[in-house]
Amino acid sequence: MALTDTPICNFGWQARHFNLPDPGGVKYSLQSLRGRNGLLVAFICNHCPYVKAIAEHFSKDAVKLKEMGIGIAAIMPNDYKAYPDDHPTKMQEFSDKYSFDFPYLIDESQETARTYGAVCTPDFFGFNASCELQYRGRLDNLGINRSGDRDPELLNAMCTVAETGEGPVDQIASLGCSIKWQA
Repeated sequence: MALTDTPICNFGWQARHFNLPDPGGVKYSLQSLRGRNGLLVAFICNHCPYVKAIAEHFSKDAVKLKEMGIGIAAIMPNDYKAYPDDHPTKMQEFSDKYSFDFPYLIDESQETARTYGAVCTPDFFGFNASCELQYRGRLDNLGINRSGDRDPELLNAMCTVAETGEGPVDQIASLGCSIKWQA
């Protein structure tokens, strides 16, 4: 497990098109997932301890985001042939375990992760209604140990994005495991 910090937000960067399948083979595109007030793209995987630590809160926050008109897509970018815990059948189990109410998609070619500049899991990209990047930060302040009073930074930022179209200036980068790139 390599620990990786994500870059800071490149405000205004335009979301790139994708058309990716879920474990059942249903394809989703950027356009089909956009909400009236924006889109959250989360690069996650099943085996990363950082993702496992935040999965329950992410799932609960996602329900609130959808109520605000924010579309959501989780994308699994890892080489699942080298990391079988990230295999599509395991993705469905992970999605069910944490009650994901949004598509969990497979980026088998890793093209989408590369196009977005994703570096780790979890890596969050929050876009406004015009699909301009407004948030690239962590889910919350609790980290992998999940102790203390929770400040839902991503949820708060995306509430601001939904209301104003702009994200907060101060953002703290996500921390997680490096994406497992194909050889």
